[in-house]
Amino acid sequence: MKNFLPAPRQFLRWLAGAAVAATGLSMALPARADANLEPLTNLLPEPGSAGLGVVTHFERSPYLEAGNRYDILPLYLYEGQQFFLHANRGGVKLKMNDTQRVDLFVEQRLEGFPADRLPASLAGMATRDSGIDLGLSWRYRQSWGTLQAEFLHDIGGFSKGSEFRLGYTYDWRSGPWSLRPSLSVALRDARLNNYYYGVQGSEATAGRAAYSPGAGINTSLGLYGSYDLSQRWRLLAGVSATVLDRQIKDSPIVQKRVLPGVYVGAAYDFGGRKREWAQENSPTWFKLLYGKATDDGCHLLKIATGQCLSTAKVNPTSITAIQVGKPFLQNVNGWPLDFVGYAGLASHNDHGLQANGVQLDLFMKAFYSGFPWSDRVKTRLGMGVGVSLAQRAPYIEASSQALEGKPTSRMLNYLDPTLDVSLGDLLGSRVLKDTFIGLGVSHRSGIFGSSRLLGNVSGGSNYIYTYVESAL
Repeated sequence: MKNFLPAPRQFLRWLAGAAVAATGLSMALPARADANLEPLTNLLPEPGSAGLGVVTHFERSPYLEAGNRYDILPLYLYEGQQFFLHANRGGVKLKMNDTQRVDLFVEQRLEGFPADRLPASLAGMATRDSGIDLGLSWRYRQSWGTLQAEFLHDIGGFSKGSEFRLGYTYDWRSGPWSLRPSLSVALRDARLNNYYYGVQGSEATAGRAAYSPGAGINTSLGLYGSYDLSQRWRLLAGVSATVLDRQIKDSPIVQKRVLPGVYVGAAYDFGGRKREWAQENSPTWFKLLYGKATDDGCHLLKIATGQCLSTAKVNPTSITAIQVGKPFLQNVNGWPLDFVGYAGLASHNDHGLQANGVQLDLFMKAFYSGFPWSDRVKTRLGMGVGVSLAQRAPYIEASSQALEGKPTSRMLNYLDPTLDVSLGDLLGSRVLKDTFIGLGVSHRSGIFGSSRLLGNVSGGSNYIYTYVESAL
């Protein structure tokens, strides 16, 4: 583990984000001060399934005078044969059968000081950031329940601490309903607890004494459930209570020993029973695009409604990208509605304003083609939703956030609205029937600063682009 520690934090955040974005998608709840071990897993039971969802989390902050926390956790779902991602965790399945599973993973620890409003109790202290953990987990499943153990160590040089988690869950299902009671404990070493809940000598004041909680054990109880609205839609909910170790509770910056939490969300499974991408005749979509950044006031809604279609004249920047897609579902429920999964690589040209960088986009996209004229000129209205990971925050994001004195985030939510027409229909060429030309918007955002996973960033960027896309 020590070989990782001297590396720059920026590189490790990029590495962890890349592992999260590139490994595929499933789901778990945030690993804050609690010891929850993936309480909402198995949302995508079929290997290769993909989906999207969101969980809203309300919890009591452990920090004095910080009140309640509100967090939105976007879920970019996929469950592969070998790879997975659980929202803030991505990794590799080293072993998997009916009773056991062993994973190696990288996880963003969603723990630390409040990002939106720093209470007076923490004023003057160095920020405690979300860490980057490398972990190994083991899961043993039987009819009487599931045992799980995992070890995590901070490789980002934040706390440099370690944690060992033990948990037990029992899965109960009846028709569309499922419930999962959970009991878990987290054995946290001194470096981990001292970083998040300690007060250094240089941070001590008359009302805040220096303090080191040392190693300790947190315990969590939870009850998590889901309800299948349909074959693909699922509602999610849960409640939990975490009991902090007494040594943590005695810290002058901690307010409560018992921290309640409530989770509410929903998820959509694109995998279905018939996955088009697995068929031999399934096409592969290739898309080339070029776009320019808009001004700060030209947000996505204005662009979509045609109120703002101009690009930046001062400090202009641009992107060039290639996207590759595979169909997941076609003609859903007999409608002219298709779902395609995409991976895209974009190159930012910031024209000397800062160093150029690349951007990885993973998203699921819905296409509607049921317009009255589509039998003559096929027209598609598309909307892609997923995650975007940038090598560095694009200039238009960095500059606008700097003006407001706010941080940037490399990983943000990604939206890709488009409108295109068949070039073959326009030219009367059957060969070009499945070649489309159109307009789109490459949009990165932090969901209004309400998601710790996305760095609590309220800003973002828009690039209006033209493109050509063809199926091969």
